[in-house]
Amino acid sequence: MRRGVSFEIPNEYGSLLGNVLKPIDITVFAWQIGSGESYRVENGQLKELFPADKDTIGGAELKRLLEDHTYYMIFADLKAYQNGEFSTIDTYEEFIESQCELVLLVVDCSYVTIYCKNKKGLELLHDHAIDCGFENVEYITDENDTRTGLTV
Repeated sequence: MRRGVSFEIPNEYGSLLGNVLKPIDITVFAWQIGSGESYRVENGQLKELFPADKDTIGGAELKRLLEDHTYYMIFADLKAYQNGEFSTIDTYEEFIESQCELVLLVVDCSYVTIYCKNKKGLELLHDHAIDCGFENVEYITDENDTRTGLTV
């Protein structure tokens, strides 16, 4: 069974996550912000991409951050919920049992992993990654998933 998709994005400044998530409507979700390190360029200076005093963000605000800014992702941990019932998710099994619909992880600037409960959405994300020319695009399945935790 397909659990998610993984691929590599360029290690550069840009709006890459906005592009990665284009196939889905991220505005319908409330997003939990996990640990990470990401910076946006504002007036020639680097600022935290995600507000340090917030651990959640609305979908519309996240869309603006990811599509309307130039930023550099080192690590990111974002989890999408439709009903806003946030929970701690450390494993794939906890993800399946939770109200979380999508987990997006970025590690070492380039390595993207997305777990998605919606199978059509997963296919769209996979095909879009290929269309964007991202490298090493592959489905994560029950057989090849080596990740022990869903955090960065």
